[in-house]
Amino acid sequence: MSTPSRPILGSSCARATTAAEMRYRIDRPIRGRRGARIIGLDAGGDAIVEQISRRPWGHARFLSLAEPVGDVGDRGSDSVALRDTDGGMSSLLAELDDADVVVMVATTGADAAAATIIGAACTVRAIMTAGLVIGDRARIDGAVAALRPHARVLMVTGDERDVIDLLTALRA
Repeated sequence: MSTPSRPILGSSCARATTAAEMRYRIDRPIRGRRGARIIGLDAGGDAIVEQISRRPWGHARFLSLAEPVGDVGDRGSDSVALRDTDGGMSSLLAELDDADVVVMVATTGADAAAATIIGAACTVRAIMTAGLVIGDRARIDGAVAALRPHARVLMVTGDERDVIDLLTALRA
């Protein structure tokens, strides 16, 4: 006695990628999105942030550290000065007022004190944090160690285009 065979049906995931189903996708910004803050934590991260800031984004702001933070000590989040890609200055606290996600970008020399202060300030405000470390795996151990305790999501990659992919997925 044989079991009747059933045809293999396409999965719902495969059907969702068809042209007919694409018309049901939502491609507008998520309502209520206040904005992403993308912060470079070293010279390499600053260069990547500067480069991707030229693309069209929603409410994302692209920033770098105005100066190295150095030792954390008793310094709080009001001690972190940021510079936007146009050269304008702001403080970490002012930037976090309108943020719902912070993405820290580093290459080989991430400012560990800045990552600590940014991560703590985001935790207190329930702002999601992500860290992207870009570079050759043999040279990024310090940056990974600096970001790991302070980023809820950490991506280590050799391709800086992954930053664009992440920001696109976040609808920044």
